[in-house]
Amino acid sequence: MPTIKSSADLRNGYNEISNFCHTFNEPVFITKNGKGDLAVLSIEAYDQLVGKTELYSLIQEGLNDVKKENTRPFSEAISDIKKRRKK
Repeated sequence: MPTIKSSADLRNGYNEISNFCHTFNEPVFITKNGKGDLAVLSIEAYDQLVGKTELYSLIQEGLNDVKKENTRPFSEAISDIKKRRKK
C-alpha cells in the first residue's frame, strides 16, 4: 500500500517523511490540493531505480543487436579482451 501525504505534511513533517523513505526504501507520494503531485524517495532508492533503468536499457540494446544479427562468437570477444589487457 503506497504511503500518501499532503504537501502540508511534507512542509511540516519533513523529518518523518525522510526517515520513512530511508527506513523502508520506498517512495512517499505527495498530494497538492488532493491530487498526486510528487514522489519523494531517498537518494539510495533513486540511484537504485536509475541503475535498473540503465541496466534494462543495455539489455534491450543487446537484444536489438541479436535481432539484427549484430553479434560475434563469445570466444572471439573474450580473445579480444585478453589481447587488450596485455597491452
